[in-house]
Amino acid sequence: MNIDLNGKTALVTGSTAGIGLAIATGLAKAGAQVTIVGRDQAGVDEAIKQLQQADAVNDANNIKGIVADAGTAGGCQTIINTLPEVDILVNNLGIYGAAPFFDIDDNAWEEMFQINVMSGVRLSRHYAKAMKEKGWGRIQFISSESALNIPAEMVHYGVTKAAIQGVSRGLAKVLAGSGVTVNSILPGPTRTEGAKAMMQELADERGVSAEEMEGVFLDENRPSTLLKRFATPEEIANMSVYIASTQASATTGSALRVEGGIVESIA
Repeated sequence: MNIDLNGKTALVTGSTAGIGLAIATGLAKAGAQVTIVGRDQAGVDEAIKQLQQADAVNDANNIKGIVADAGTAGGCQTIINTLPEVDILVNNLGIYGAAPFFDIDDNAWEEMFQINVMSGVRLSRHYAKAMKEKGWGRIQFISSESALNIPAEMVHYGVTKAAIQGVSRGLAKVLAGSGVTVNSILPGPTRTEGAKAMMQELADERGVSAEEMEGVFLDENRPSTLLKRFATPEEIANMSVYIASTQASATTGSALRVEGGIVESIA
């Protein structure tokens, strides 16, 4: 399959590292003009440099960057003011963190909701209008298997990811028949920088290697995994790039799982 995104513009939030950077790289390799979003200039500059040097990225000038906190209303407005229209919107920004339920106060709930849910709501609300007028567009929400398999160790995270599922499905209905598709992507445990740091911390506590800790973590917390390992950010990005393509025109309103079979469901 030849995915050609030449002539398309893409915006990926939370894209200076991890899954977001992998998605931005994949879209750029497919020919899209990609805009990176991050909260600090140094991080954005480094991500742009990595993309420009990536194999198969034909035009380094196709990579742009915006410094803004997409987890706030003001940051979203900065993004919109800088880049009024896009063809492909990937709402990837998100935070997570284990915490006992009884220790999660209102501020922590609100922060998780603003960053994980409202960032995507605000940007989609703006960019979807022009997409609809043009008759073509792609909106993606990077969710998680935790939306369907709420983890006891971070209930607030799972709840926000479940909310993203609702937003994605609802917006797909709003845009029905318009040529704009809206989908969510559900990764499972993925070997991002943050996950590697978390595994190293747990490994140090238990006196094992970080690689061994990944297996222990899956056995204890995601025993239903069929993949039996953490995914790579590039494996998640592959789904995102496909869903952004013209070939995926009949896929909308879907929750697309890239979680290694953790969720016990045949649908």
